Amino acid sequence: QVQLVESGGGLVQAGGSLRLSCAASGRTVSGYAMGWFRQPPGKEREFVAGIRQSGVSTYYADSVKGRFTISRDNARNTVYLQMNSLKPEDTAVYFCAASTGIATMIRSEYDYWGQGTQVTVSS
Repeated sequence: QVQLVESGGGLVQAGGSLRLSCAASGRTVSGYAMGWFRQPPGKEREFVAGIRQSGVSTYYADSVKGRFTISRDNARNTVYLQMNSLKPEDTAVYFCAASTGIATMIRSEYDYWGQGTQVTVSS
């Protein structure tokens, strides 16, 4: 069992940056592919970024490519999402997730989820 806790969300102006953290406990995350998803108000949860166990391979939604960077520090049991050039449409609750498989874009492929952290981008 893996427990995931997100932090780092908040209110930021358009063009600003935030760094989200996902701290894991219970088991080491080194054996899991990790992903970030987000759920905008009134919409479905959507894939944002994923990273494989090695940390070498990363994947991004087209909407965030070039602006967001996912990384992991297995020694700290933590995954990060650096978000730059934020836009109002990035406003959402951001969730961290762990998968025993590969870092897919498919929500159902992830086994463990955090509670989420709110990111609000003002125009």
